[in-house]
Amino acid sequence: MDNIKIRFAKKEDIHQIIDLCEAHANYEQCDYLKNGKAEKLSIDLFADAPKLFCLIVEKDNRLVGYATYMKQYSTWDANKYIYMDCLYIKDDARGFGLGEKLVRRIQEEGRKLGCNLVQWQTPNFNVRAIKFYKRIGATSKEKERFFLEI
Repeated sequence: MDNIKIRFAKKEDIHQIIDLCEAHANYEQCDYLKNGKAEKLSIDLFADAPKLFCLIVEKDNRLVGYATYMKQYSTWDANKYIYMDCLYIKDDARGFGLGEKLVRRIQEEGRKLGCNLVQWQTPNFNVRAIKFYKRIGATSKEKERFFLEI
């Protein structure tokens, strides 16, 4: 794939990022409502001290993928780590190493933030992603993720 750039998201990307979020949710068999997301994400992504970071994959001025991450702290490890919240590449852009490039870039950014690890999750039915993650050297632990509304 020619004309590929991996870069941090800009404010003007937000609507394309929302479209990628919706495609990602659909891929993971989840509902997604766009209402108000652009405003909320913009606040957290583009603040002076962002809560969330977003790297995007751009091909020919069109976003074909994204990854979001944030700095976290592990009590067990007594150390900082990166939590990769989302990683998604559009179907027609898969198979060209773009996902691995995003993960490696997140590792690089994590080192700059003083972190020693990247953690993430994927649904157990996402066999293709699981194979990809294992291929790049990631390991996993069996856990259940719980949700409790506040």
